[in-house]
Amino acid sequence: MSSEFRTNIKPIPYGRQHITEDDIQAVIETLQSDYLTQGPKVVEFERAFAAYVGAEYAVAVSNGTAALHLAALALGVNEQSRVITTPITFAASANCVRYCGGTVAFADIDPETALLDVDKVKQMLESKPKGYYAGIIPVDFAGNPVNLEAFRRLADEHGLWVIEDAAHSPGGYFVDSKGEKQLCGNGNYANLAIFSFHPVKHIATGEGGMITTNDGKLYNELLKLRTHGITRDPNLMEENHGGWYMEMQELGYNYRIPDMLCALGISQLQRADAGLARRKEIANVYDNAFEGSPGIEVLGTNPDAFDAAGETGHAYHLYVIRVEDRKGLYDFLREHGIFAQVHYIPAHTMPYYRGLGYGKGDFPEAEHYYSQCLSLPMYPTLTQQEQEFVIEKVKEFVG
Repeated sequence: MSSEFRTNIKPIPYGRQHITEDDIQAVIETLQSDYLTQGPKVVEFERAFAAYVGAEYAVAVSNGTAALHLAALALGVNEQSRVITTPITFAASANCVRYCGGTVAFADIDPETALLDVDKVKQMLESKPKGYYAGIIPVDFAGNPVNLEAFRRLADEHGLWVIEDAAHSPGGYFVDSKGEKQLCGNGNYANLAIFSFHPVKHIATGEGGMITTNDGKLYNELLKLRTHGITRDPNLMEENHGGWYMEMQELGYNYRIPDMLCALGISQLQRADAGLARRKEIANVYDNAFEGSPGIEVLGTNPDAFDAAGETGHAYHLYVIRVEDRKGLYDFLREHGIFAQVHYIPAHTMPYYRGLGYGKGDFPEAEHYYSQCLSLPMYPTLTQQEQEFVIEKVKEFVG
């Protein structure tokens, strides 16, 4: 395919939302209803999303970062808490611990998958007395699901909680030791899981997030925390003065999400399976194109994410390759209208975390991965012609 293809077409981003006429009508109908915020669409979205991931409860919030913050608060993170997470993630996965005054303890990644390395976490835990660490926040990076059963086993042994950062992986799954599929966010192994509905994610609401759990006590705590720590449930109040009465029982936040965004989320959720299937098709085309290509390494999938039929539970929020001259390829693709992206700059190398004692060289696998990684365009509306052009240009540069 010739490069002339690009002359009259919009640039190709690494990710893009897909808004249909049904989405638009869903939002319009809500705008014309009696509720703009905290109306019936919030609960409808929560119930539909909980069913989608197989969890008992879901709490919709204003964004994925708010979801992480509330999850940490609900689990009691405070100034004495030390929490383990990965440096290869968006900063919010670590920042939520800092919001609560806790200490972030990074662990290195598995070089094959860029996921938090469970063996390195085990070494960290065994090097300290029980009680030293409070919890673990594994991340389903790029849509590649972690084996939460393995992290749950470690957590139970050392008395820890687990928050699954599943922002990249609605619809993803791993296969547990019994051969059963475990959907990301289903709550069977993590105390809480979080999702994001940023425009480049699988489900887009503009901004928005969700927390899922199977723990009714945590669910009720989250409902209070997202609304200033206030409850209107008479069964939870210390006293009741009448129908108007509410109680602020603790310090919470205004992390609510509007009804109109939930209406968009409900509409988007109805196409989630089709969108995920398309992402897997795109990944398969990339896989076949790059197989055996010298100088191009595709980021590996967690072996535990394949079922008995060989189907993958990878949700493909991102499609990541590794090349030696990453900066050169990044610039070359941009020159041709292909806006690939880097995910992520290791969190421990950021000035803020360096100021807390971390530095370059602390996690060599994460830093080596960062020096080579590039996320190629991956979204359901990516056309065959566009993808072929991306593949052509990657091979042209690397070749």
